Amino acid sequence: MSLAQLKKSNSLDKLLGAVQSENSPQEKKSYVDDRIWKPVMDKTGTGFAIIRFLPGPKGEELPWAKLWNHAFQGPTGQWYIENSLTTIGQNDPVSEHNSALWNSGVESDKEIARKQKRKLQYYSNIYVVKDGANPENEGKVFLYRYGKKIFDKIMETMQPAFEEDSPINPFDFWEGADFKLKLRKVDGYWNYDKSEFADPSALSKKDDELEKIWGQTHSLTAFTDNSNFKSYDELKKRLDVVLSGTTTVGNVTEMTTSFDDSPEVSVVVDTKEEPAPTITVSEDDDDTMSYFEKLAEEG
Repeated sequence: MSLAQLKKSNSLDKLLGAVQSENSPQEKKSYVDDRIWKPVMDKTGTGFAIIRFLPGPKGEELPWAKLWNHAFQGPTGQWYIENSLTTIGQNDPVSEHNSALWNSGVESDKEIARKQKRKLQYYSNIYVVKDGANPENEGKVFLYRYGKKIFDKIMETMQPAFEEDSPINPFDFWEGADFKLKLRKVDGYWNYDKSEFADPSALSKKDDELEKIWGQTHSLTAFTDNSNFKSYDELKKRLDVVLSGTTTVGNVTEMTTSFDDSPEVSVVVDTKEEPAPTITVSEDDDDTMSYFEKLAEEG
């Protein structure tokens, strides 16, 4: 810009505009996925809904996605909340670290490994038949995140233990079955043991309605796409930060690589004497990750 151009320009307006932009509220990252349906527990400590598991989206074979992740708090007070590379058959730094702890021969190391172990989640598309807590969800398609207990109920329906029970494909439009989700609190945790499948029935007798519902399903393979996983080095760097750069396995202290050029002194944390603080949650609680995501958002 020449001096003549500078003289003509209205620099005051530009400066005021820049200040206004800097002072405007910044959009805060949200971990809430509006596509995911969640059951609701009322004040009595129970919840009920009827949902229908849907077939896999067009072009995808399986009607569920299986995802492993880690969510724990380290001795630094920071949280490690990441998808595990073991989901896609790759080595993961937390799994390796936990293996070292488990094989150390020290019981306190095993306890730390238990608190940091992988958590298993499944995702499926569902059609909400009845949702008393949020009736506006009825007749709509959502993703549903659930744990091993509900998946076991699905498998029991597809592979019944007794010969007199006929196998059912609960994901089938025509010969599937509604799932009566019964939620209650047991020992402080959400429990789904009373949930059950109804008798087989068609979701709709009209193929055009089924076609419309099927067209609203969300991709499940996207959950296990490589783009949803950080690299090994990125996860290792985050893990080291959460563990304060130092981990103690058995009687051996392992110093991790520094990630900057600052001459700061590393602080050794003896995780055997002071185990990483953690909040216990039920592995089968489909709201577990929402809880950890909320902590990450507030942190």
